[in-house]
Amino acid sequence: MKVVRTATEVRAWRARSGRVGFVPTMGALHAGHAALIERAVAECDVAAVSIFVNPTQFGPHDDFRSYPRNESADLALCERLGAAMVFVPSEDEMYPAGDATRIQPGALALLLEGAARPGHFVGVCTVVAKLFAIVRPEAAYFGQKDFQQLRVVQTMTRDLRFGIRVVGCPTVREPEGLAMSSRNAYLEAEDRRNALALSRALFAAGDLWSGGERDPAVLRDRVKKVVSQPDVALEYVSVADPYTLEELRGPAGQVVISVAARVGKARLIDNVLLGLDVGELE
Repeated sequence: MKVVRTATEVRAWRARSGRVGFVPTMGALHAGHAALIERAVAECDVAAVSIFVNPTQFGPHDDFRSYPRNESADLALCERLGAAMVFVPSEDEMYPAGDATRIQPGALALLLEGAARPGHFVGVCTVVAKLFAIVRPEAAYFGQKDFQQLRVVQTMTRDLRFGIRVVGCPTVREPEGLAMSSRNAYLEAEDRRNALALSRALFAAGDLWSGGERDPAVLRDRVKKVVSQPDVALEYVSVADPYTLEELRGPAGQVVISVAARVGKARLIDNVLLGLDVGELE
C-alpha cells in the first residue's frame, strides 16, 4: 500500500492505475468506513482512500480540534482491507496560501444539517471537489449514515459533470443498533445506552411503514415519542422525499426519515430509507 501526502504524488500513482474506487474520509476509521473500502476493492481495479480532517466543514463551535485522529491505526486498517493508496494531505496541501475558491451547493444543502451547521456543505463540497480533481476516480463510495451529504455530493457531481459514479452504501450499525460514527468515541457508557433511542425510534417508524402506515405526520410523531427522554436533546426529525429532502405533507411511496440529537458530548445523526434502497440513488 502506498501512502502519499501531496497531490503530485497522487497524480503520479494515478497515471499507473486502472479503474479507481475512492473512499474519502476524515479518519478515525470504523466498520462503516471498512465496508466502503471493501466495496471499492471488490468493484474496482484498485481502491484509494483519503484521510483528511477538513477544517472548512466545521463551524466555529464545532469539534474540529477535538475530532478523533489516529493515523497509524487508520493506515493499518486500510492496508488490511486491501487499499492500494492512501492520501494523507496536510491542511496546507489542500488549502494553500491564497486559496479562495469555494463550491456553493444548491437547495439540498440548505435544509437539515445545512440549517443546523451553516456553511458545512460549502466545506464538504469544496473538499470533495478538490479530492475528486486530485484522485480522478471512476467511482466514489459514501455511507448512508450521512444521507444528506450523500445526496449533496451526488447532486454536485452530476451538476459539475465530474463523470464519477457516487455510490451510496448502507449504514453499518453496532450490534445494539447504534449507527457507526467516529463521534461515537465521545460517548460514555451511559451516553451510548441513551443514544440507542435514535435507532429505536427510526426502527419503530419503519415498523409502522411495514404495517402500511404512509402518513408522514404519524411517522414523525412516532420518532419523536420514542426519542423523547431527558438525556437526549432532539434537534430535528425529518420525514422527507429522499431525492429533494423536502418535507412530505402527504403519503408517499419513498421516504427518508432523518434525526439529529445531542447525547452527552456528541451530536449524532441517523436515518432510515423506506421504499427504496440507498444503492438506487445516483
